[in-house]
Amino acid sequence: MSMMDKLKHMMKGHGSQADKGIDKSGDFVDDKTQGKYSGQVDTGQDKLKDEFGTGREDRPPQP
Repeated sequence: MSMMDKLKHMMKGHGSQADKGIDKSGDFVDDKTQGKYSGQVDTGQDKLKDEFGTGREDRPPQP
């Protein structure tokens, strides 16, 4: 079992908590970089939410 599979298994059913952690870490990075990379951070947050957070539950699985 890969590390990603383990993370997905651990976070299953805890999407809202994962979203909070992703938002908090993104805000931390934005603060430390003074917003210089906010576009990239937002993109990364969206992808992480799709993978681990509540964004994944809203859409059907992709082929």
